[in-house]
Amino acid sequence: MNQMRRSWVWVVLSGCALLAGCGDVTTLTPDFEASRSAVTVSISPDSAVISNTQTVQFTAAVTGTANTAVTWSVSGAAGSNVGTISPSGVYNPTGVTTSQVVTVTATSVANPQKSASAQVTVMAPGQVSSTQNLQVAQYSLLVPRDATVQVEFGPDTSYGLNTWAVPTPSGGGLVSILVAGMRAFTTYHMRADVTFSDGVQYQDSDHTFATGGLPANRLPQVTVTEPNAGLTPNPGIELLDLVYSYPVVSPAAFDLQGNLIWYYDTDPNDSGAGFAFPIKPLPNGHMKMAIAGVIANTGSQVVREIDLAGNVISEFSLAALNAALRAAGYPITAQGFHHDFALLPNGHTVYLVHQQQSFPDLGSVLGDALVDVDRFNRVTWAWSSFDHLDVHATMSRSIEFPDWTHSNAVVYSPSDGNLLLSSRNLSWVFKINYANGTGNGDILWKLGPGGDFNLTNGGASDWFYNQHFPIFLSPATSGAFTLGLFDNGNSRPDPNTGLTCGTQGAACYSRGIILNIDETARTAQLAFNDPLPLFAFCCGNFGVLGNGNIEIGAGVEYPQPPSFVFEVDRASLKTVWQMSVNNNAAYRAFRIPSLYPGVQW
Repeated sequence: MNQMRRSWVWVVLSGCALLAGCGDVTTLTPDFEASRSAVTVSISPDSAVISNTQTVQFTAAVTGTANTAVTWSVSGAAGSNVGTISPSGVYNPTGVTTSQVVTVTATSVANPQKSASAQVTVMAPGQVSSTQNLQVAQYSLLVPRDATVQVEFGPDTSYGLNTWAVPTPSGGGLVSILVAGMRAFTTYHMRADVTFSDGVQYQDSDHTFATGGLPANRLPQVTVTEPNAGLTPNPGIELLDLVYSYPVVSPAAFDLQGNLIWYYDTDPNDSGAGFAFPIKPLPNGHMKMAIAGVIANTGSQVVREIDLAGNVISEFSLAALNAALRAAGYPITAQGFHHDFALLPNGHTVYLVHQQQSFPDLGSVLGDALVDVDRFNRVTWAWSSFDHLDVHATMSRSIEFPDWTHSNAVVYSPSDGNLLLSSRNLSWVFKINYANGTGNGDILWKLGPGGDFNLTNGGASDWFYNQHFPIFLSPATSGAFTLGLFDNGNSRPDPNTGLTCGTQGAACYSRGIILNIDETARTAQLAFNDPLPLFAFCCGNFGVLGNGNIEIGAGVEYPQPPSFVFEVDRASLKTVWQMSVNNNAAYRAFRIPSLYPGVQW
């Protein structure tokens, strides 16, 4: 054993001799370490985004040594398949089936303590699936770091339409986007476009989706024409709020060629009871609507928020509203949601509801109430027509008494925080002292025939009668402002005979009008007046489009459908675009940019 130990020592010492003496080793070590510390490694590219079927070539630069060789390695989340990298630096995500971020590292052979790394975002293809809406797809894509995702889609790979951009969860995650706006029984191509937080963009592979469609008896029958050549419609789509709809779906959206591109089936069980009354797009991409109920003359019984596939996000019932009214101490019993609600900037909603009250000499009278509900479905303010209007003094104005006020629109006034209420049966638009929930509910003024304003450029027949849908058309909503509305004209007096529309041949017609209002002077001036070649006894709306044209939803033509929507050139009053709904009544019709907030089609 001692001999073996001595032999081993001799070998070590002999090694020192071979290095020209152990004392020489000591003098070389600092230079050797200095040469190692001078080694630097860089890698190019320093990041990449690829699909899991692509490869990426990396190169490494080594300085500070004559030996520029590197070894390549790849790493990622524990337990995940991260792919491979070749000795020449080609990364291949072989076997990577889920999106992830992997790290490619080049390590110096001359000094293994020196290396450089690059991140590779590997994207697995998205998945497209069907939803309960036959014309809506769900596109799901896992994005492993912060980004926004939108989907472009169309009948071929030029696409042409797109959804809005949806952010990933913080740090990345699964993004699911509902793709809506497709025609029935058509194959669509779609592709996700990803923009990462560092500005890098990535496009998913192309996917196809074949839409289904509704049976013919459930389709709104529409016809679209452009009667005057050379006039261009405002872009967008038409959202129809159809009533008296069974078995036709309500609501429904159409492209400008008249193709159904979206619907919500409020009555999937074919009960004959459901229609939206009304519907409004929300800033979060959902739709909010009141759903008509089954109890006669009591309006709708539930307010529902849905996504574009028709999934119910939230619901607020009539029973819940009445419980909230009692909890807040208001002596109002709502008989049903109906006609409208106003979405306020603070997240509250002001609901228009029916309210009944009995009188010894009149019996049961149907009036209206307004109820302000916060995000937690708590009532914070309420108003009753019975508290602020005299039934006996105004009943003779009502065209359908004891359906006394029959209001059909509530509109928020941003300039002063008050509310407009359109009472169709009284032919008045009221401004109500709401004051952002602190007002006493007083009626500040009544606009319309026999009200508080003087019509400076017209007589009694030039006022609006039994109107729908007042809308502010100016930035100011108090003082001096501009108001549009649809004038149905049911009780309009004939300018020559004074006889009411429909009696002894007196003229009946409907109009879209714009009024310049001066609250201080109590004056109103007709600024736009387009008498239509029809009488719409029910429904309707009015608006100014982005190109300056006027849109008039003419509701229901007497005595039965069709309903009409007109886009009118403001200067010439020529019809630019026209839609007729031949088997249903359009309560309202809106030209909206698309089904997605902030996106123009």
